[in-house]
Amino acid sequence: MRARAATIGDLENVFRDLSKRISDEYVAAGKDSKIAYDNLMMNLKEGRAHALVQGEKTVALIAWHENSDAADTLFAAQEDFFSAATVRFCKRHIRHIQALAGNLPIHSRSWLHRPDVAKWFRVIGYIERGQENGSKLFELPPAPAA
Repeated sequence: MRARAATIGDLENVFRDLSKRISDEYVAAGKDSKIAYDNLMMNLKEGRAHALVQGEKTVALIAWHENSDAADTLFAAQEDFFSAATVRFCKRHIRHIQALAGNLPIHSRSWLHRPDVAKWFRVIGYIERGQENGSKLFELPPAPAA
């Protein structure tokens, strides 16, 4: 797996075969796929979105937006994305995104409260920070100084 700057084609390809678990997450968050698509498109146009590519196929997009105290993530994926190998890749890649965001804490949210999602975030290095607007808030603390 590798990451690169996302393109509009990547966004369209991922949403053409969007994972049901991601669609369910959007609905639980009170959004639909169109709103998520538009939010990802905005970040893509601002240069804050990466395509996660397996072989020659884009299987996911991750985008981020810096706030004053943290960088919030947005995510879309096809079912092919969800595997142990991608979790290991994401553990490294999210630190790269964190560096691009000025080593701010990274905030990610889950509205479905699935145990596998909490485990996935823990493996990557996130800490569960409680509830926020119906979601579980996970935070990746800043990387230690080198």
